[in-house]
Amino acid sequence: MQLPNVFELHAEVCKTLASPARLKIIAALREDEMTVTEIVRAVGARKPNVSQHLALMRQRGIVQARREGLNVHYRLTSQKIVAACELMREVLLEQVRAESGLVGSTHSSKRTRREAMTGRNNAEQEFAE
Repeated sequence: MQLPNVFELHAEVCKTLASPARLKIIAALREDEMTVTEIVRAVGARKPNVSQHLALMRQRGIVQARREGLNVHYRLTSQKIVAACELMREVLLEQVRAESGLVGSTHSSKRTRREAMTGRNNAEQEFAE
């Protein structure tokens, strides 16, 4: 039996993450599990669309589902998914700053006071503003 190529698996996960809607779902799930209805409210999308995205993300091993009565709760399979998305967003923001001629400080691995107060890192805060 031949093991799958790690680069092929990596590419498949990256394709799955190549959707702004799915990135919003990941951001919503960063702290705790949520029901589909809670995710719909958090990301501002329609329930059928969110359900489709969640099904694909579950198939790719990005989220896990847990049924409780009539509700299905979703959570990320690993917090490393959040870390990977944040790292990529920081790289992109650095590129945007460089292209626009702005000189900004790079994000350190330590949480800033602003992060502690807002719950967002510098990249997320700048993206939201």
